[in-house]
Amino acid sequence: MSTDLFCEIVAGERPAHLVHSDDVAVSFLDTRPVFKGHVLVVPRAHAETLTDLGDVGPFFARVQAMARAVEEGLEAGGTFVAMNNRISQSVPHLHVHVVPRHRKDGLRGFFWPRTTYDSAEEAGSYAARIAAALSSV
Repeated sequence: MSTDLFCEIVAGERPAHLVHSDDVAVSFLDTRPVFKGHVLVVPRAHAETLTDLGDVGPFFARVQAMARAVEEGLEAGGTFVAMNNRISQSVPHLHVHVVPRHRKDGLRGFFWPRTTYDSAEEAGSYAARIAAALSSV
């Protein structure tokens, strides 16, 4: 197994605000979110890029469910779902960004401004709201 940052989160060796975890994927809040509630969905088994993943169906079923949960749990108007392969990939572990969107939120094109959570408690509350919505999806 690789020892990248996301493998450490998957293994429980590095703290993260977990939203969901199962045998296929682990989902957690991005520490530098585009908007609060920005979730990263990573495969549990290390894969650097999409072409390394193998069977994509189960993984993308988790991404799809997370997109619904982010919308429902945060009362978002929609989501922005994105993935980089090598170029602009900050961690060499496949990850899909699920970003909550609202009309006129200021996100334009591929410019991704970043924000921060005011506290660990605030981040935890976002993770909990999304996780609760995921259980009803």
